[in-house]
Amino acid sequence: MTSTENAVPRPAPRPTRQRRAVAAALGAFDDFRSAQEIHDLITQQGESVGLATVYRTLAALAEAGEVDMLRNEDGEAIWRSCSATHHHHLVCRSCGATVEVEGPAVERWTSAVAAEHGFSDISHTLELFGTCPRCA
Repeated sequence: MTSTENAVPRPAPRPTRQRRAVAAALGAFDDFRSAQEIHDLITQQGESVGLATVYRTLAALAEAGEVDMLRNEDGEAIWRSCSATHHHHLVCRSCGATVEVEGPAVERWTSAVAAEHGFSDISHTLELFGTCPRCA
């Protein structure tokens, strides 16, 4: 998950018409999408929601722990509705196909590195980018 492992999620944003439209659009995708792509789908569905509202809503949903946000290799913020458990992502850099992965070895490694350097209360993110079998 791109949010911190020990972070306490903030309360979910108030369910306005615009927020419901953003949440519904996110539910239509299995992979990470940009705010512009989410906005385009909302517009295609006949809803009237400004792009700035989409960005603000996505940020609020990410802060509440309801969606994951990561930056693709170009630095663009992309979002996805994900499971509530701590996980990481394997993302196809060609088509955007996404797989949630759990990594006990990663969790042990981050704890060991932090302890080795005397750090506590650690958090981490890990996103893997590659080419899926369909795009290879």
